[in-house]
Formats: sequence, structure tokens, C-alpha cells
Amino acid sequence: RTQYHLRDWLVSRQRYWGAPIPIIYCDDCGELPVPEEQLPVELPYDVDFAPTGESPLARSEDFHAVQCPKCGAKARRESDTMDTFVDSSWYFLRYASPHDTTRAFDPKAVGFWCPVDMYVGGAEHAVLHLLYSRFITKVLFDNGLVKFDEPFKTLKNPGLILGEGGEKMSKSRGNVINPDDVVEEWGADALRLYEMFMGDFEDKKPWDTKGISGVRRFLDRAHAMVHEVRHKGDEEPTPEMMRALHKCVKKVSADIEAFKFNTAIAAMMTLLNEWSAGNRGSRDFAATFVAMLSPFAPHLADELWKVLGMEGFALQAAWPWYDEAMTVDSTVTIAVQVNGKLRDKMEVEAGTGEEDLKARAYASAKIAPLLEGRVIAKTIVVKDKLVSIVLE
Repeated sequence: RTQYHLRDWLVSRQRYWGAPIPIIYCDDCGELPVPEEQLPVELPYDVDFAPTGESPLARSEDFHAVQCPKCGAKARRESDTMDTFVDSSWYFLRYASPHDTTRAFDPKAVGFWCPVDMYVGGAEHAVLHLLYSRFITKVLFDNGLVKFDEPFKTLKNPGLILGEGGEKMSKSRGNVINPDDVVEEWGADALRLYEMFMGDFEDKKPWDTKGISGVRRFLDRAHAMVHEVRHKGDEEPTPEMMRALHKCVKKVSADIEAFKFNTAIAAMMTLLNEWSAGNRGSRDFAATFVAMLSPFAPHLADELWKVLGMEGFALQAAWPWYDEAMTVDSTVTIAVQVNGKLRDKMEVEAGTGEEDLKARAYASAKIAPLLEGRVIAKTIVVKDKLVSIVLE
């Protein structure tokens, strides 16, 4: 048995901000809709916002002094406004044709852009917003006004940022972190980067003021390395560094698509560590790194973009390209097991054949003594990963 707890949606509100409900009250004709040619009904300016317990619109003379659209007699306009969810439940349709003054939305434009591929919103807000958006969309679909009955293909809820003690931030607990204070001390990019680095996008994450210092050091080092390239000039990166760069571009590209911002940032940190250790990098190498950094730390990235002599803004540049062949390791580490226990590791060329791997494993100084006087029942080979020897 399925039991629903839905109730009617009460859309009227006694407040100024909101879409006026287009209804006119006439003593003789009753409730009438505002004629279409008089739409939209706009909010008036002769209002008093002093708190009286009723809507500020209720005391606007210009707003209420109307004629009955049916008999022409004096009438009164509805002073309630609509719940703002009424507007936000279909704004994604309006975004497709925001300058169309003849209709709510252009069906052709909506057909091209909608449904929305990705909806990102906090869980506490999105619960109701999603419900209302689905309601409006399904009504429009049932009436043949849109060709889809679900407004969003995917929903992602960002996890709450908890207080340093792991509790939800609240004024009563005194554990609220003021973003302005963090920006003042560490900078906007450090705050932005740290919030993405804290953990998985949809998980709850406790704030740790000490953690932001590590992110700031990463940004400082990135700043230093780019300036070093500028002052020292081009130094051709080693083949190993170029492979590391291509791997990083591939990793960051995939992680952004998957909303795995924390692991994308970790990959850039690893690349910067290798770059710092090698201390060699060309202008193109540095520009690729800055372009990857720009969605995460846009202010610093644009400054470094200028330092490198690049035109425009870093975010306007084409996303870095990577060569798939450069992301494949030339050598791999093969684990060698005997009866399920790890006994050795071998460094071999990637793609080494099965028979060659077996021969090398059997001849290993650590494996050969274990095979003396024993019968090999079978050997399982997983390409580029594992040789597992099973003894009778």
C-alpha cells in the first residue's frame, strides 16, 4: 500500500516581493481575472513597509484603484502575491528565451536546451523546489506545451559544511564560520579551493581552519613556480614531466565532469610537487597548469595568466588537451603472489606478454626458492597487474 501525504499548494503570500495574483474583485461581477492585454501586473512603488501585520500592498491606493474588466464599475485588485516558488519552479524554461516579450518561453528554444542536464542545489532547499518544478513541468507536459515530463536529468546536493566539532553550524552553538573573515585572512581563492578539497561533493564535511593553510601553501607555490618560469625563461620539461602533465590533464578533466573536485585538486598538487622537484618548465607547461587551475582558483589563475603574457582571461582559453598515448606508463609494477600471498614485485615494460611474465616470475630470486620441489597447479596472469602462482 502506498500512502501519499501531499497537500494542496497554498500559493498566496501577504508580502510585497512576489508576483501579484492577477485577480480583480467586483461587488457585482465577483472574482475576475485581469485581462490578458493588461498583463503583467507590476508591483507599485507607493507602499509603506512599516510592520502592521498585513501586506504592504494592501495600503497602495494606485494598485487597488481599478475598473471591473466586465462592467466597468469601481473594483479592487487582489493584494496577495504568489509564493516565490511559483516563479522559481519554471525559471529554467524562461532562461532559454529571456528576452521574449510575447510568451512565457519559446518552445523551440526550450526543446533545444531542456531538460536541464545537471541541477545542483542544497538538499534543504531542493526538496521543495524539485517537487514544485516537477509539478509545473508535468502540467505543461500533459498540456502539450513541453516535450519532457521531468525538468532535470540529474540532481546533486552539495554536502553541508559542519562546524569544527562536526556539528551543524548555528548561531546558538557559536560555531558559525564567517566567510568574510576567511577571505580577509586567506583570500577568496583559498576559501573556494579548500571547500572543494575538503571531501566528496555530496558528503557532510567538518570545517578545519588548520586545513585551509595547506591549500594556501599550494597556491603560494603555484604563484612562485609560474614567476620562476617567467624570470628563468623556457626550460624544456623532461619526458617524465610531460607524461605527468598529460596524466594530470586527463585526471582533472574526468574529475570535473564527475564532480570529484577534491581528487582533481589532489592531482594538481601532485603535479606541482613533481614540477617543483624537477624545477624545469616551459611557458606552455605553466600555461596548461594555470588553465587547469582557473576553474578552482580563478583570481590567482588570471593573475598568473597575465604573468605568462597570455591574452584574455584564463577561463576563456580552450581547455587543455592531452595525448592519450602520453598518459600510459612505459613501465608497470607487477605483483607476484604465491598461494594468494604477495611475495614479490617486478618492474616490467607495459604490455609484456603472459608467457614472458610467467618466466620472469618463476626466475625471481624471491619466488624461485618457493617453487623448489613443488608442483605448480596453475598460474593466473592479469595483464600489467598480477602474476598469481597456485601450488599443489
